[in-house]
Amino acid sequence: MDQKQKILVCGDVKGNFKQLFGRVESINKKSGPFEMLLCVGDFFGDNNDELIAFKNGNKVIPVPTYILGPNEANACPEYENLNEGEICSNLTYLGKRGLYTISSGIKIAYLSGIEAEKSDWSFDTEDVKAVRNSCFINKTSMGEYRGIDILLTSQWPFGVDDKKADKDESQAAASSKLLSWLAREIKPRYHFVGINGRYFERLPYRNSTGSNTQLELATRFIGLAAVGNEEKAKYIYALSIAPVDKMRLMDLIQKTTDETPCPYDSINLMKDVVSKSENNSAQFFYDTNSFNDDGDRNSYKKRKGLGADGDRKRQRHVFDQEKCWFCLSSPSVEKHMVISVGDNFYLALAKGPLDENNILISSVTHIQSSSLLAEDDWKELEKFKDALRKCFKAEKKVVTFFERNYKSSHLLINVVAVHEDAEWRIKHSFDDCAEAYNLNLETLPRLSEPTQLPGKGPYFYAELPDNSTLLTRQMKQFPLHFGREVFCSDTLLKCEQKIDWRECTISKEEETALVKRFREKFQPFDFTL
Repeated sequence: MDQKQKILVCGDVKGNFKQLFGRVESINKKSGPFEMLLCVGDFFGDNNDELIAFKNGNKVIPVPTYILGPNEANACPEYENLNEGEICSNLTYLGKRGLYTISSGIKIAYLSGIEAEKSDWSFDTEDVKAVRNSCFINKTSMGEYRGIDILLTSQWPFGVDDKKADKDESQAAASSKLLSWLAREIKPRYHFVGINGRYFERLPYRNSTGSNTQLELATRFIGLAAVGNEEKAKYIYALSIAPVDKMRLMDLIQKTTDETPCPYDSINLMKDVVSKSENNSAQFFYDTNSFNDDGDRNSYKKRKGLGADGDRKRQRHVFDQEKCWFCLSSPSVEKHMVISVGDNFYLALAKGPLDENNILISSVTHIQSSSLLAEDDWKELEKFKDALRKCFKAEKKVVTFFERNYKSSHLLINVVAVHEDAEWRIKHSFDDCAEAYNLNLETLPRLSEPTQLPGKGPYFYAELPDNSTLLTRQMKQFPLHFGREVFCSDTLLKCEQKIDWRECTISKEEETALVKRFREKFQPFDFTL
């Protein structure tokens, strides 16, 4: 089976939305379908009125589009009112930094802004280290780092164009040594940039081996011009790419006759930053001893990840792996809530739980929804579900799993159990609640693979104990607490005061006690031990 995905990448849009999306629609009809459009550089311009028609639904963006953040203070207001990263249908703000994995397994690292002191439109040393460490979490089962597929930055790295850009003082000042260091560390197969106003495609360069891999991986660097530029320079690039983790090793390291050495090897890239990052890569992101009350270090797996960066300012909840509440590598995660950790997923007590059996299944690294899972990820998710079914069956309970992929940026599956005598009421309660909100719930067989979920756009689904699945894509003004409201009804848990989790939070001591109690009863069914 052909695992290659078609992806479009464009440079600065600067408010020329009609021209861009018109061009994308033409390319998609002629050479598509394309999986996504990735935008680097300045997406917004001085006049952004052309986007209004797409926001109100009069026009449709032809391909799911993902953009980076602002590169100057004047652009920040355009990002202030974003709702969980979604600007409108098929248009999403990725966030300041992170690693985004799509359903095919393509890994996209991204870093918004330009190098400067910390602000909403810039990045600093901590940001590049966070992106680097996010990439290093994702190794193969053999522990060998293979690089990532795509790196997106708006600013150019220093030294990449030694024939022109870095000999020109203005160009050199506008480039970033931090980005040179990041590219050298994570070894992307493609690195796309914008904001320099020109198209430049460098000969592929061969990366040196390092402490995390002995593979000599190659990178293609591509700078893209702005949409509608007077020189008619290339501003959109199409590529067909297979996920790096699914490629044959020989194909991955195969050399070509036009290769060049890595342009960053001869540059002093801040040895103090490099040495600190090397040390951080060997640290565990939390103390695994804290999971097990009897101190058994082997009960929970150690993982490599990120340390706290000291930045505790409140920020928008977007695709930023280090600041996401649910990424286990994030210092924001509440470690005392974690029950069990697998390779790709973990169990945790729900915040503001409906009862002691209200559990969450979440992905260890940043994935937005179940529909984007790779095959191996899906298999582990099913193992957790089966283990929970067996655990609750021992107590004569049945379990329902539901996920809301709407106004959320991290995969999160709610687990709710009720006594088996109440199983017949679950479907009726869903139907009653859907009728109250005028929602249409489609009944499907039990899900067997992620492709059965909508790959594009928001959705809500619930897997019922009778092996049926309820699904709706009718998500405009969807009630955020819909799933909880179903189980809080008088026909099931009779706790309507708990519909909003924020109204029923409990103390850390109570949360810790519930986690300990659930971990003990789940232990006989926990395949991670």
